[in-house]
Amino acid sequence: MTTCDIIVPCYNEEEVLHAFYRETHHVTDSMKNYSFTYIFVDDGSRDHTLPIMRELAEQNPDVRYISFSRNFGKEAAMYAGLTHSTGDLVIIMDADLQHPPAMIPTMMEGIEEGYDCAAARRLTRDKGNGLQNLFSSTFYKISNMLTEVKMPQNAVDFRIMRRPMVDAILKLSEVERFSKGIFAWVGYETKWYPYENVERTLGTTKWSFRALLRYAMSGITAFSVAPLKLLSGLGIFMCGIAFVYTLTAVICGLIPGVSLGDNSALICVLLWIGGILELSMGVLGEYMTHIYREAKDRPVYLIRQTNIVAGSDNK
Repeated sequence: MTTCDIIVPCYNEEEVLHAFYRETHHVTDSMKNYSFTYIFVDDGSRDHTLPIMRELAEQNPDVRYISFSRNFGKEAAMYAGLTHSTGDLVIIMDADLQHPPAMIPTMMEGIEEGYDCAAARRLTRDKGNGLQNLFSSTFYKISNMLTEVKMPQNAVDFRIMRRPMVDAILKLSEVERFSKGIFAWVGYETKWYPYENVERTLGTTKWSFRALLRYAMSGITAFSVAPLKLLSGLGIFMCGIAFVYTLTAVICGLIPGVSLGDNSALICVLLWIGGILELSMGVLGEYMTHIYREAKDRPVYLIRQTNIVAGSDNK
């Protein structure tokens, strides 16, 4: 029988955990050729998520849980789940039921066909979040343009992976994690399953626009040096403009009665140069932040409680 671990990152999900387990278990219980284990990862929740996890574990022998000492982020939660997984297959899915459990048997067919990974991507975005939807769409386009790692539009974390792919992902142990990029970077053959977006009926989203912006910037700088190269090109371009402007000013000064007029042009040039310098320092700061955090070599997460005996140490 094929063993399969279902990793579920959770942050303040007390309203949905029972419903998630009930609906997902209803689906997996009908898949007789597979043995499923749930690994719930509490990412420092401030509600009753952890007590509910303990309750589920006490009532169901197929439930495991990990609780962080504080909020380390969804990326750390997924990494912790992958680190403590032992199954032949690993499923990653959200607890809010926006990743439909009913898709698991269909996606498993892709694995049975020989694919290393079966992953989902949304055909539609959340209603009422026009700005975030536009930002997300723009992010994928910019990321695919700037990086060698190509991510399908609207790819989500919901996926089934074979053990070799999971082991490959775990070899990338950087602190600044961007899993969508990591999934693409390690390669392996993936079959994509499009689905219509499922509106969240319980709980509230934990992603703000500011958090999404920070996540997007981290993703681009983690897998591309194109912004640095772009800055070099802008610097050369601005130097060229400065040279042409200086040469024009000298020629105009040598011709009687010809003048550039007031200082508006000079002010514009100074503003452009100042803006590019600020942009350059910001981009360099992003890369220096990555280097700084990786150089400290701090753990990706710290575990406070778990019922996984072999995984009770900090990773």
